[in-house]
Amino acid sequence: MTIINYIGFDIHKKVISFCEKMIDGEIVEQGMISATRDSLSALVRSRKVPWVGAMEATLFTGWIYDYLLPFAQELKVAHPQMLKAITASKKKNDASDAEKIADLLRCNLLPECYMAPSEYRDLRRILRYRNLLVREAIKMKNKTAGLLMEVGATYSKKRLYGKKYFNELLGTLDYIPDSVVDLLKITRSNLEIFTRLQKSLIAGLIADPQLKKRVELLMTIPGIGEITALTWALEVGEVQRFGRISQAVSYCGLCSAQNESAGKNKRGPISKKRNKHLQTVLIEAAKLAPRWNPELAIIHERELSKGNRNRATLVLARKLVAYLLAVDKNQKKFIPKEVLREAA
Repeated sequence: MTIINYIGFDIHKKVISFCEKMIDGEIVEQGMISATRDSLSALVRSRKVPWVGAMEATLFTGWIYDYLLPFAQELKVAHPQMLKAITASKKKNDASDAEKIADLLRCNLLPECYMAPSEYRDLRRILRYRNLLVREAIKMKNKTAGLLMEVGATYSKKRLYGKKYFNELLGTLDYIPDSVVDLLKITRSNLEIFTRLQKSLIAGLIADPQLKKRVELLMTIPGIGEITALTWALEVGEVQRFGRISQAVSYCGLCSAQNESAGKNKRGPISKKRNKHLQTVLIEAAKLAPRWNPELAIIHERELSKGNRNRATLVLARKLVAYLLAVDKNQKKFIPKEVLREAA
């Protein structure tokens, strides 16, 4: 019979605590190493028997997971919130945390979370950085308007961010301090840099051979643009991991929290346990989708008649998740219901 040991890793920025146990719970080795590739290499090469490892999902987990994966029989990543709920105790330190992870792994009780393939994580990092650039560009736009309001300048809100109008406006603002003009020029140049960079990042992602076909299929859904399609593809990763629409809706954070006890069922606000990047993009897409999708426009009007605009937006967002999941799983273009009826 093959002997397999179980190793729990407690990961931090500079150090990694580890605990290796046998199947019966006996500790083989326990200690702390620096969070470097050389230290990890020395640790795994000194293992005398095959091993299975587990670690908590943190900011530093990605590169450690990729580095250890070739050496392990199996490597798992634990869900941080569920792990805290299971292992909550009075005593907490790095050594005990690593031991608890090893015990959960050994007893097959580890609350495992999905770890996307490295190629998806690399592309997702680019998309999230693009989102950062967009936020910074919005800050520059707001700062431009703020500086003009501070000095009482008159301007056209709709045309302010156009290059030609902005240059013409600076030529007419001879009554404002030179320092404000200099700040406006700096703000404008930053806005142009952020805008240009985010567009180049999106162009690179769209052209990626891994994503191109998948994104094109998702964009056949009326109301789904390239940003929504890219976000879905990269944040979801392998779409086959969702067996039901409700699972995808929950992952996107489009359902409320539930608290049921003694036959009493209470529904809370939208759950915070979600993929916030997907949630934000889908909510924004749902607000615009009725303009492009007649079917969603009908659903939106029906929900609006009930008197709650936010709830109507959530209903549309869930409907978009159903569309995205169906197209992504079947790898077929979206066909509207009216077209299907006519064909029948």
